[in-house]
Amino acid sequence: MAKGYWVAHIDLRDPEAHKSYQAAIAEVFRRHRGRYLVRAGAFESKEGVNRSRNIVVEFPSYQAALDAYRSPEGQAAAAMRQANAETNLLVLEGYDGPQPSE
Repeated sequence: MAKGYWVAHIDLRDPEAHKSYQAAIAEVFRRHRGRYLVRAGAFESKEGVNRSRNIVVEFPSYQAALDAYRSPEGQAAAAMRQANAETNLLVLEGYDGPQPSE
C-alpha cells in the first residue's frame, strides 16, 4: 500500500502564535502516525514561487493522511494555522510502482 503525504509551503505571519498550532498538530500526527520528513530546513528554490517554510509529513497510507486532515482535531489545528500563516497544503498519495532503475 502506498504511503500518504502532506506537503505544505508556509509563510508565517506570527511565529509566536504558530507555536500553539505546532502543539496541536503534534497530537494529530501522533494519532494518525504521521512523521516529519522535512520540517522547514534549508532549501534552494529552482523554479516557481515559493514560501519561506516547506514541510513534508509521511503517513502510513493516503487514507491516513486524509483522515488526519479531516479529523476534528486536524480541522481545529488547521484553523489555528490559517489564523497565523499563509499556507499551500497538498495531501498526496505516494507512488509504490516500478522505478527507473528497476
